[in-house]
Amino acid sequence: MTPTAATNLLLTAFVWQQSARWTLRDRVVRNEAGEGVISAAIAVLVMAFLGVLMWTLFKDTLTKANTNVNTELDKIK
Repeated sequence: MTPTAATNLLLTAFVWQQSARWTLRDRVVRNEAGEGVISAAIAVLVMAFLGVLMWTLFKDTLTKANTNVNTELDKIK
């Protein structure tokens, strides 16, 4: 084997080893990219749920109040 061929073989092996090592590190080490987006989406869903719940309760309260007012007005007539 010539020195140039040996150097090329060593260089190829070194590049392959570095690539494999970085690929494995990227898979093992947890990447937190996108965590903020997920947290924001969860917060939006929670707020939407609370908004729907509050609107339902508010609407129910107003319906009951309207019924009570109408009942009292009918008693006055």
